[in-house]
This record gives sequence, C-alpha cells and structure tokens, in this order.
Amino acid sequence: MHVLNGDATLTLFRQSDIPGEIVVCREMMCEGKVICTNDMAAFFETRAKHLEQYYGIDRQTYFANVVKELEKLKTAGEYNEIVLWFEFDLFCQINLLFILHYLRTQVIRLPKISLVSIENHPEVADFRGLGLLMPYHFPALLQERVYLEEADMQLAAHAWEAYCKGDPPELETISQHATAHLSYLGPALIAHLQRLPALDNGLNAIQSYFLRKLSLSSLRWYDLYAQFWDDMKIYGFGDFQLDLYIQRMRSAGIIEQQDVMLSITSLGREVLNNEENYTDYISLQHRWLGGLQLMDNPWRWDDEGKHVVKVEQ
Repeated sequence: MHVLNGDATLTLFRQSDIPGEIVVCREMMCEGKVICTNDMAAFFETRAKHLEQYYGIDRQTYFANVVKELEKLKTAGEYNEIVLWFEFDLFCQINLLFILHYLRTQVIRLPKISLVSIENHPEVADFRGLGLLMPYHFPALLQERVYLEEADMQLAAHAWEAYCKGDPPELETISQHATAHLSYLGPALIAHLQRLPALDNGLNAIQSYFLRKLSLSSLRWYDLYAQFWDDMKIYGFGDFQLDLYIQRMRSAGIIEQQDVMLSITSLGREVLNNEENYTDYISLQHRWLGGLQLMDNPWRWDDEGKHVVKVEQ
C-alpha cells in the first residue's frame, strides 16, 4: 500500500508502474483546528464543521473526497508493507504525523512501514515536491526508502499529541530530538512555531515575509507567491493557503489590492516597523494552529532568540 500526499503525485505515480494499492492524503492538517483523540469519527466530524464554517470547504465534499479515501488505510493490515511518500515541508510533515497516528490507532496488526521523504533531487533544479518528478524517478526512490522503527513511531506519536494539544514548548523540545528517519520533522516544527504571532509586532513569519516584500514595491499577487515558493519552501503551501493569508491581511488593513496588484498600506508599514501590533487589527477567535486557539493565546515567537516565549495576558 502506497500513501501519497496529494493528487499532484497521483498520475505520475500510476505511470511509474509501481505495483500496489494507492491511498491519497488530501488533507491539510497544518491548517485549522484538530482535536486530540483516537476516535476518528469524532475527529473528522469536528474537523469537517471547522473547515466548512471557516474555510468554505463543503462538509459533504470533505467526507466524500478526503475521509472516504483515508478510510482505505483501515485495510493496511492486509498488506505486506505500507510505503509513505511525503516531502520535507510543513504541509507534508504534519500530514505524515496524522497518517502515522491513524495507522497506529486504527489498524490492529500493522505491517512494516517505510518512508520516502526527500528535499531535493539531482535531476530537478528547483525541487519543491514529488509532483515535479518524472514517472521513471519513482522506482529508484522506492529502492532508497527507509523503514520506520519504534523510536520513529514514538517520536511521531509524541509530536502529533503535542500538536493536537497546542503545546508550543513541547513541540520546540521535540524539534530538537528528531530521529534519523524523521530528519525533516524538526525544521518543519520550527516553521510551524514561527506561525505564532511575533513578540515584537504580532506578525507571523509568512505575514512578515509578505509585508517586507511589499514594502520594497507593489507586486502582482502571483509574483509574490512565486517569490514565497522560492524563499519559503519549508511551508509547502499552495494558492489556497496563501490566498487566505492575503485575504486576512487585507481585512486587517495592512495591505490593499487593486486588480492583481498588492501594496502595503501606511498601517502595514507601522506594523512592520514595530510601531503597531498586527493582533490588534484582526480577530483570532476562530483561528487555530492545530490544537492551539490563537485568541487569548499567551505564546509568541521570539525571532531574535529563535524560540517560543510566554507573555502575560
């Protein structure tokens, strides 16, 4: 059984003629609310309600396209091996933690679990994901897969629990103790923590990146996205997530848009210069990072010290 992270890889993988059942993970567990439970029915119900209400993702579509596909994992015990195909970025790594959680809690007898996880490829100059490869690349990658051991499974379980409980200090600790087979988890968790409001101006790393670029000149949104994908590959975000960031920053009044052009506002410059705080201009009531609700959240990212800090409310 092969588990692919997203449909971008599906056609290419099928053309590679590698045998086996294919399951596509169409989730984005790095975005929005998750709860800490082994009850998958309750988990998906809570998630579907949240995604429908705050991300505009139709509940029925979510269950048909995402949950039904993931339920194929319940048959994993019938296979000799499960091969997980996940990249290095935050998007993939959080989905990987979820898949391992699902397998560990929903399958009674797990077969061997192996992992194909890369951050570059010698034949792809600007590698961003497996979807950029050619079908003939996949068999060679399969030969290089690594088999997950008990230490890897324990680390993944620990990280998923901390993510679902919204525990930034624990995630920071885990990021410093990644196992050899989960070598990309540490950097991905740090990237996740950098999505907390910054200590000095309330901007997270992505919002700060956008404002800094727009402070130099106005940009077409697709040019801004292209620069983001070049400079911030660690996130692995697509148009959908970046559109959300732009919409929220526009609502806060720190950027403005005319047709395809994005520009920084005077308020945006004040925030960027630490004269105003971004969190004073947005609603965080329904904003979640995993199990952490951002409203009344005491945790901040200290960019100077490169660690999370707790502030008094």
